[in-house]
Amino acid sequence: MKKSIFLYSLVLILISGAVVASNYGDDVYDSNLIAPIKKSKKDPHENYNKMMDVIMSPRCINCHPNDHVPKQADDGHPHYFGIARGENNHGFQAINCATCHQNTNNDYSGVPGAPEWSLAPAEMFWEGLSRKEIAESMMDPVRNGGRTAEETMHHLTEHELVLWAWQPGIKADGTPREIPPVPLDEYKKAVKAWIANGAVIPEN
Repeated sequence: MKKSIFLYSLVLILISGAVVASNYGDDVYDSNLIAPIKKSKKDPHENYNKMMDVIMSPRCINCHPNDHVPKQADDGHPHYFGIARGENNHGFQAINCATCHQNTNNDYSGVPGAPEWSLAPAEMFWEGLSRKEIAESMMDPVRNGGRTAEETMHHLTEHELVLWAWQPGIKADGTPREIPPVPLDEYKKAVKAWIANGAVIPEN
């Protein structure tokens, strides 16, 4: 009788254990604790994704057009007044970028400004490309201005026109422009780590 009770109790314990385990799936257990220890599921492409979230924002894409026409605002509409690339990526002689865009934002007119305001060279167009295609372009010396990986890293994290994206000023109606979705310090760390780890570009 005692043996039967023991076997019955053992079966109940095994069944209970199986039910609990099924409820927690892949969680790992510490035998001294009741609660499961969650497995770490760190994204192997976290740095790449943070960097690309910034690069895909209007603050970056607007200056890398695929049709020689700079884009404006958060919706990326064509620049007003018929502005186009012109000579040396600075517009036309009569009305070039510096005619309106100074070294700092103009909060009275709503015109943004930063040092070296200009379009990216034509071969550096990003508009319409996928994240993967943009990343490949950035790391290709033929399309990135002949930069090495280290030079690309410095451009992406130190150039004043790039850093302007986090201080884009206000629009003509007084409302703030949208900033990139990743804080500046976090973005810089992500870019440096991504390049230091081999600049791996995932397929998707």
